[in-house]
Amino acid sequence: MTQTELSLAASEKLKRADSSIGHLLLESGKITPENAERVLRMQKELGIRFGEAAQRLGLINEADIQQVLARQFDYPYLQEGEGSYSPYLVAAYDPFSPQVETLRAVRSQLMLRWFARGRKSLTVVGIDRGDGASLFAANLAVVFSQLGEHTLLVDANLRKPAQHTIFNIPGKQGLSDVLAGRADLDVTAHIGSFVDLSVLGAGTLPPNPQELLSRSNFAGLNAQLESKYDVTLYDVAASQTGLDALVLAARTGGVLIVARKNRTHMGDVNALAEQVAQNGAVVVGSVLVDFK
Repeated sequence: MTQTELSLAASEKLKRADSSIGHLLLESGKITPENAERVLRMQKELGIRFGEAAQRLGLINEADIQQVLARQFDYPYLQEGEGSYSPYLVAAYDPFSPQVETLRAVRSQLMLRWFARGRKSLTVVGIDRGDGASLFAANLAVVFSQLGEHTLLVDANLRKPAQHTIFNIPGKQGLSDVLAGRADLDVTAHIGSFVDLSVLGAGTLPPNPQELLSRSNFAGLNAQLESKYDVTLYDVAASQTGLDALVLAARTGGVLIVARKNRTHMGDVNALAEQVAQNGAVVVGSVLVDFK
């Protein structure tokens, strides 16, 4: 019997045994077809679950089981070293940590205060460069997708973009190119590890980011994205580098301010909140991040 035939035979046995865990372990490459046969024999002899049998044989560990269970319940996440994303994408690599529990709490508040009220897009902005707003936006997008929300993260930081690096996607074309009429939304990258997550990179860095974001066709683009996605998050340049955030705020109607512990001044946060209000938008909330 060839390797392909063996794999198909093992897969069929797993299906007949109603062992979705086993089928997922086989599909993901965590066990081989030969080992699947060994597990099935032990499972039958001892009357135990497939995952328990595989663990007894030393073929998988508890982390493997948890990851497969997450896939069963449409809650995908990655093990350390898996994928090619930033290790700081904790929502992907460490979804049960206190940090991510806090992210989920923020998500819940945003759902109640903003998205449940018919809103579809939100601007995420920090005060200074290095405040962690881009990384926070990336993790927030992941937890929204884990909730089953069809989520798009747009890198609207046309000065110093980061999302193409965080998610390891090509940075050649993106938002700026779409706004300039040199590309369409086909340049949006679907993040394969997460069923409901896509990222639109910043694209070519323009000499006039604020003017580009102010173009009238941005309103049409935002409406198009809102019709396609449940949640659209815009990561924008820090407020102290320009007025880009205020332009985006006027488009989305709402802003989430990211401040960094022991670095961001409350006076700057209050000043930004006042500017947002003057531009006809609202501050939906603010978060304080702490990292080394």
